Amino acid sequence: MSQFKYQSHHGMVDILPEEAYKWVYLENLIRQTAQEFGFSEIRTPILEQTELIARGIGALTDIVSKEMFTFERGEDKYVLRPECTAPVARAYVEHHLDQKGGVQKLFYIGPMFRAERPQKGRQRQFHQFGAELIGTDDPIADVEIIRFMMRIYEKIGIKNITLQLNSVGNPESRKAYKQALLDYFRPMSSQLSEVSRDRLENNPMRILDSKEPEDRPLVDKAPRISDFLSEECRSHFQTVKAYLDDLNITYTENPLLVRGLDYYTRTAFELTSPDLGSQDALGGGGRYDLLIEEIGGKPSPAVGFASGMERLMIACEALNLPLGTPEHPQVYIITRGDEARKWAVTAANKLRIAGASVTMDYASRSIKAQMKDANRQQATYALIVGDSELESRMFTLRNMSESTEESLSFESIIEHLTK
Repeated sequence: MSQFKYQSHHGMVDILPEEAYKWVYLENLIRQTAQEFGFSEIRTPILEQTELIARGIGALTDIVSKEMFTFERGEDKYVLRPECTAPVARAYVEHHLDQKGGVQKLFYIGPMFRAERPQKGRQRQFHQFGAELIGTDDPIADVEIIRFMMRIYEKIGIKNITLQLNSVGNPESRKAYKQALLDYFRPMSSQLSEVSRDRLENNPMRILDSKEPEDRPLVDKAPRISDFLSEECRSHFQTVKAYLDDLNITYTENPLLVRGLDYYTRTAFELTSPDLGSQDALGGGGRYDLLIEEIGGKPSPAVGFASGMERLMIACEALNLPLGTPEHPQVYIITRGDEARKWAVTAANKLRIAGASVTMDYASRSIKAQMKDANRQQATYALIVGDSELESRMFTLRNMSESTEESLSFESIIEHLTK
């Protein structure tokens, strides 16, 4: 026998049945919450045009410059989507969703891809859920998005979280702020980490995100963007905070929170939890009023968030929070003989049509092996069928947890199981 030599790609993890039910539970909870907030699901392709992502996220970001999975087919260039805001914006423009009237409230759940070094809570194929509210620059939309995001974590039971908040201003504010950062960091560039030195000329705001120990003392004394906000941006930010106060949502103002993508304007926010360790971000987002116009659409202000499913799983595990329960068959049909197996195929179909979940033995094993398998699968009942049961038309229904059984007609069994 040849040795098995295939395995999943580094940083791309199989989700096995013993974990998959947790994902289903979370996805259902997210969809239910989206319905409560009036958001509709959108599903975009995993492949997008490289230029869309580069223009949307920013050519100088780490994602575009270092972390994309790219492909070429003829003259076409594609990328496995590294995030979903730019794809949703593309769909909004391509399908003229602005013509439907009012704002568009869209949410998504799905896999994203980044070619970075895998670590706990950060894989090359990872999963995000998020939402986009497109078509208004009203601060109430920012708060609606934040409330939607936080409501999901509340429902799950995660309480040890902090909402960090900042405003990154408009393009004019950012331009002035970037120049101030250049003037501040350039004289001490030799003291910066190698990563921050690379970012200095092209994207100095990213230095504020640095986790490198040599950068922190310099970052702590760096200029703050709040000193460069226009009056309009300052007023917008104050209104967002006032709405959050009205909803009793606590937050921490973090002047160093700038987010990692170029399309953000005004409000930026992040939800963190110490239960995640050093990589403490659960999710975040902000306003991106210029993105849709940047990719060819009409000016359409928007705000959104994205959260990582894997990070959420880690937080739930750390807090010992249950995520649903595994699905077990309601009935396991145990058969003796060929006629009983033939009968079981038809009976299973009838039981399923009536609404029961049913499985059976598919390998002609012994009664003992079948009963063991029924226990392993934690079936609620075992329906035992042999020649005598087929002749009398009375079948043994065994309650597996209580170790009790009774003899019933098939019609009575259906009635019993579907009460």
